[in-house]
Amino acid sequence: MAIGEFGGAATLSDDNGTLLASPMYWFYELAHAALNPSRAFADATRLFFKNPANPLAHTAYGKSVAATMELFERSTRRYRRPEWDINSTTVGAEKIPVHIKNVWERPFCRLLHFERSFERPPRRPQPKLLIVAPMSGHYPTLLRGTVETFLPNHDVYITEWVDARMVPLAEGRFDLDDYIDYVISMLHMLGGDVHVIAVCQPSVPVLAAVARMEADNDPNVPHSMVLMGGPIDTRINPNEVNKLAERRGLGWFRTHVITKVPFPHPGVMRDVYPGFLQLHGFMSMNLDRHIEAHHNLFLHLVKGDGDSAQKHREFYDEYLAVMDLAAEFYLQTVDTVFVRHALPKGEMTHRGHRIDTAAITRVALMTVEGENDDISSVGQTEAAHPLCVNVPAEHKVHYVQPAVGHYGVFNGSRFRAEIAPRIADFVLSHNGGRNFRSALKLVARH
Repeated sequence: MAIGEFGGAATLSDDNGTLLASPMYWFYELAHAALNPSRAFADATRLFFKNPANPLAHTAYGKSVAATMELFERSTRRYRRPEWDINSTTVGAEKIPVHIKNVWERPFCRLLHFERSFERPPRRPQPKLLIVAPMSGHYPTLLRGTVETFLPNHDVYITEWVDARMVPLAEGRFDLDDYIDYVISMLHMLGGDVHVIAVCQPSVPVLAAVARMEADNDPNVPHSMVLMGGPIDTRINPNEVNKLAERRGLGWFRTHVITKVPFPHPGVMRDVYPGFLQLHGFMSMNLDRHIEAHHNLFLHLVKGDGDSAQKHREFYDEYLAVMDLAAEFYLQTVDTVFVRHALPKGEMTHRGHRIDTAAITRVALMTVEGENDDISSVGQTEAAHPLCVNVPAEHKVHYVQPAVGHYGVFNGSRFRAEIAPRIADFVLSHNGGRNFRSALKLVARH
């Protein structure tokens, strides 16, 4: 989970001059509503100058006006939750229909199953994968490419976290303990014959959930867990994101970035960390790149390069769609992971029980990092290996993918060509049975 830099987003002060975030969301909604007439005018102007019946549509002037209006409309709109748009996959040479089903649900999460409709059983094993998507501001559809890559040879499930502003106050609160409870409940529902993949932020709660299950000798622990670009120990190679959290402290985040959901959203008056603040943090980290991308979109539109323009639209339709996080979850995660470093110090607890990673003996462990990751630096995810001291070395794998950043750890061409095959091999080698000696369980207890 990225923290981002939010100081410039809060604009009001209390009597002591301390910046407050509470009214910020309300002003954001007001500004968005105030721009509705301008957006409508821009969209109408764009359509006018793109109409083939308009002679100006074929001139450089007309194309420039249309491009400008599209940029304005796209820069000021609210991006809704994207659709998965996964209707089929290819297994061998055969196109297989895919049906997305909701198989488990709680107020803040749904578990989706990408069910493939085979006419006859596939020849090779189809390991069951539970992909735990990050709850860090973006919708789980950001992992669409991850799902598509694994679908041909795996039975894929994924967590679809719910936008906190859409959850009524009557449904109660949601914090890091609840997150761990959700993961354990999903593993119970899947019956243990599963491999869990945690992408980025979930690495900590997934590792904690598995440790709690092992400590209870739970028969439904997964065969393996794969932790990808996760902040297991942010003291290792700390980046600006990590330094910000330590420098500011939990009180600063509570005061500056937590606000209440405004009317008319279903979660009105719920305390949240707004998605637009998280987006601000992400955009600020690579602002030059985003400005250049939008400048290129303008040039593509003027030149009539529809393919390049469409690729830009698809990426930013996903990237700019953000969701709110429950304040309790956000603050507890910041405190536990980025301020106190509780997991690697052996101080993290769940419902009053200490998380003992040494209790993990039956679950194989793989960690994946990106060489150029500026969110979870190299070494922060690998830190899970010394914590899981009682997992045999032959059941541990660590891989660093050269020349990729955070996004490239779970998506893109290098993920498909180099990372995903390694994960598939690891999963297949630990599928269908417990390979660890039961005696190891006794060792872990002493």
